[in-house]
Amino acid sequence: MRYFLWFLFLLATETAIAIFLKSGFIRHTFGDFLVVILLYCFFRSFWNTKPKIVGITVILIAYTIEFLQLFNFLEYMHLSHSTAAKLIFGNTFQFGDLLAYTLGIITILFIEHQFNSNGTSQNSRF
Repeated sequence: MRYFLWFLFLLATETAIAIFLKSGFIRHTFGDFLVVILLYCFFRSFWNTKPKIVGITVILIAYTIEFLQLFNFLEYMHLSHSTAAKLIFGNTFQFGDLLAYTLGIITILFIEHQFNSNGTSQNSRF
């Protein structure tokens, strides 16, 4: 339940970033950092498995979407004029986005490790 609440909080945060910020570090970098944590929390809400497995799954999804941008995926799928598709899939490939995704996953896995090593139970983590 806690993971889903964090997912909802992060979804609201990402939505606010998308609506109110059109450029800058928070929109283009911090948003990418948060989106992998958002996805991690979403998957952990329904998928009770090792944090590393979820982290690897999320980073693979994020990297796949980023690399699809190299091949003009939205144009190929005739979605280049869709605001929702551009928001979800992005417009341009950037190595900085890969770094933000990686740092986001490292951060959430570090948090998970800290909670696990402090002896907290499975249900009270994060």
